[in-house]
Amino acid sequence: MLFDSILQTEPDYSHELALHARGARTIAGVDEAGRGPLAGPVVVSAVVLDPNAIPAGLNDSKKLTEEQRELLFAQVMATALAVSVVLAPPSIILSHNIRGATLWAMAQAACSLGITPDRVLIDGRDIPLGLPCEGIALIGGDGRSVSIAAASIVAKVTRDRMCRIMDCDAPKFGFAGHKGYSTAAHMRALVEHGPCRHHREEFAPVREAWARVRLLVA
Repeated sequence: MLFDSILQTEPDYSHELALHARGARTIAGVDEAGRGPLAGPVVVSAVVLDPNAIPAGLNDSKKLTEEQRELLFAQVMATALAVSVVLAPPSIILSHNIRGATLWAMAQAACSLGITPDRVLIDGRDIPLGLPCEGIALIGGDGRSVSIAAASIVAKVTRDRMCRIMDCDAPKFGFAGHKGYSTAAHMRALVEHGPCRHHREEFAPVREAWARVRLLVA
């Protein structure tokens, strides 16, 4: 099922209430972070909010400051009925492609919750195979559903923390700053040092960097 995008200034619980009215008891929101970067995993989270304890200020993680995300992350982890996080590392991205890896991780996250949801609200237009129940795609869902917004925050904070760890492992690339995106500094580091184990081999700039490295050692 696909719900079309509508004009909405901030997420609310209306989609969940509509599903409750149709008999659904447990509703999970699912979202990802990190589809676009050249390095690191795609991180997916699934969250089942407690309707009686929804943190104030939940929103699309991209619209929040780092401080706001960290605060809301802690509140979601403390109040949600269930939270799961699944990573699709560069090896899974290579074998599944980026879209397939994201959908795989979404299904895994929904299935990994401590409670089985009756419905899953998913950010975007794709519904992954292998969900434990009916999936509902919400275009722009992280700005429409607080359940999806909560998942977007958990996924984003988790991935940003992982990028800081990647930065410690491969400090030449500056992952803590650009989070794996193709900034000018990141591209210069790719040219100068060649890819590291955190880079996504199938992404064009990384493939080109590997080709240059192979030419140099040939």
